[in-house]
Amino acid sequence: MTEAQTTAQPQETPTTARQRREPKDDFVTTEHELLIGDDVLRYRAETGRMVIGEEMLEDGVFEGLRPKAQVFMTSYMAIEKPGADIRPVIFVFNGGPGSSSAWLHIGLFGPRRVVANDIDDRTPPPYGLTDNLETSLAYADLVFIDPVTTGFSRTVEGEKPEEFHGFTGDRDIVGEAIRQWLCRNNRWLAPKFLAGESYGTTRAAALAGHLARRHGIAFNGIILISAVLDFGTIDFNEGNEAPYLHYLPTFAAVAHYHGKHPGRGLEDVVAEATEFAYGDYSRALERGSRLGAEDRNRIGSRLSGLIGLDEEFVRLADLRIDEFTFFTQLLRNRGLRIGRLDSRFTAHPGKTNGEVLGDDPSYPIIQYPYTVGINHLLRAELGYESDLTYEVLTSRVHPWSYKEFENSSVNTADDLAFAMRMNPDLKVYVAFGYHDSATPFAASEHVLAHLRISPAGQENIVRRYYPAGHMMYVNQKVRIDQLADIAAFVHWGMQSAPRPESNQPKAGVQ
Repeated sequence: MTEAQTTAQPQETPTTARQRREPKDDFVTTEHELLIGDDVLRYRAETGRMVIGEEMLEDGVFEGLRPKAQVFMTSYMAIEKPGADIRPVIFVFNGGPGSSSAWLHIGLFGPRRVVANDIDDRTPPPYGLTDNLETSLAYADLVFIDPVTTGFSRTVEGEKPEEFHGFTGDRDIVGEAIRQWLCRNNRWLAPKFLAGESYGTTRAAALAGHLARRHGIAFNGIILISAVLDFGTIDFNEGNEAPYLHYLPTFAAVAHYHGKHPGRGLEDVVAEATEFAYGDYSRALERGSRLGAEDRNRIGSRLSGLIGLDEEFVRLADLRIDEFTFFTQLLRNRGLRIGRLDSRFTAHPGKTNGEVLGDDPSYPIIQYPYTVGINHLLRAELGYESDLTYEVLTSRVHPWSYKEFENSSVNTADDLAFAMRMNPDLKVYVAFGYHDSATPFAASEHVLAHLRISPAGQENIVRRYYPAGHMMYVNQKVRIDQLADIAAFVHWGMQSAPRPESNQPKAGVQ
């Protein structure tokens, strides 16, 4: 290139560079049909990234919206349904932090579902998708949201993702995606529901309070699957005895699954473990070194019998068994380690004499078909193309910031309680997996029992227990039962059906 040619080129300014890469929504719309019995459900899918901005002020002068992030969403909306504009809408996300919405998208709610692996129903590669004949789309529109750096969601060029890799930044960007979706689709009059799983329940509770305060958005219902609202109930930190109590009923349920309570029913075992955990066991831990030898032996024997570990090992562990110790010890004599997300799953630990044995046996078995399924669905069936990696579950969001909770445990129970006090019609469904060792059910029950709400507010909470793990819907019978329970809950939340029954184990069995 000559010097003359060089000087003839227009000079690029920061403004023109910014204009050239100005991000835009890139939604793709497709139409589909699903045959459910004798009925044909026609629906429209909108898949793509929504640009989320923030208001800019310079020297007190409004300068417009500055694009910050591109949030990937998949929306399913029924076509030609009576009252389609006021059909309920469920906003769905998973947790992690670092998880996309793939799990709830093709595992539970969506119109297409993964052919999943369960403990006694293994599916070999290359896996596949099939119609979800129990989909929630039959009665509600669905919006699946991937937080920043998960799925195809990213910041816009020039922005740092760390801003959204923390409690408040994540909450606010997901909340803004919900608000903008309601505006762009003219759905403010629709009954509104939030659905989250795992850390997604932490986010859902926070959003219920945040959106009520910031935007005056009142929800009809909140769906909490494998809930964790107070991290202090499950974090095994020195000096925090609470997790030992809250994990004990889960450990007993897992021991039951693996044959440690022959001839007994699951609910019977769980009820006994719950009674023991918050009775004699709680008092024993409170005593510390003041606990006498006779009582120590009695408590150790009872604990050993409930959770299926060697009695001498339990005594040597000072009556305190954390989750990773339990995973490695329960079936060590069989050369197996049990899973964390779903403790029904087992695998060879790799190193049988290690203190901590191998990886979670349950996660890869579940992950593989979901990764295949979501990539096929989004690209081949919904027509969205991108060279980006669809991040199903990523560590790229870490370290995750909880700066708002410095010197305290992460807790969004107060947000949920606020939303329930300010909106007495708000309903809450909580789903528990008996064999979920990531978010133990007794910890969530403890938090729910301590919400600062009225007795009438407590009646707005429905609890449903399922014989599976963290992603309880990988069990196909559970998936069908759970979707029926969620349908009943949504109709109750719209005040068009009676209150569903809870099915938690009865306490007090000895």
